[in-house]
Amino acid sequence: MKRLILLRHAKSSWVNPELDDIDRPLNKRGKRSAKALGHWLRSNHARPEQVFCSSARRTRETWEELKLPGEPELRHDLYHASPDTMMDVLRTAEARCVMMIGHNPGIALLAQTIVAEAPEHARFGDFPTGSLLIADFGIKKWTKLTGHSGSVVTFLTPHDLIETAD
Repeated sequence: MKRLILLRHAKSSWVNPELDDIDRPLNKRGKRSAKALGHWLRSNHARPEQVFCSSARRTRETWEELKLPGEPELRHDLYHASPDTMMDVLRTAEARCVMMIGHNPGIALLAQTIVAEAPEHARFGDFPTGSLLIADFGIKKWTKLTGHSGSVVTFLTPHDLIETAD
């Protein structure tokens, strides 16, 4: 069995309009959300063994704020990637538990493409910033990954975590 942790980068800053999109950092809310997600992942023993991360600054900073062990594989092809490109990257994975950190609309479309049944969460369709999907696949190798084959373990947003923490 394989497990995928699919994560959209946390909330980014639009303060400096002169920055290229790829160079936008996280804002304060994004950093707080990513820290909460990291705490949740550690508390629930959901630790990836391999991480594919878009090369954009906001995805890199999201990874850093998670405070998980290991180093991500930074990939420029994940910057605003299509679901097909993301599937191709996932099919190169070798670990049992893999994380992918990327952007919308690709992340939302990939999530909808890979799960057999969508979770009953009002925000699954739009996959807001900092959203996290964990799905299990009954495959031995990532090369066998196909659409609509994942079983949702959980889907949550930073709002879910921050609401329950209050």
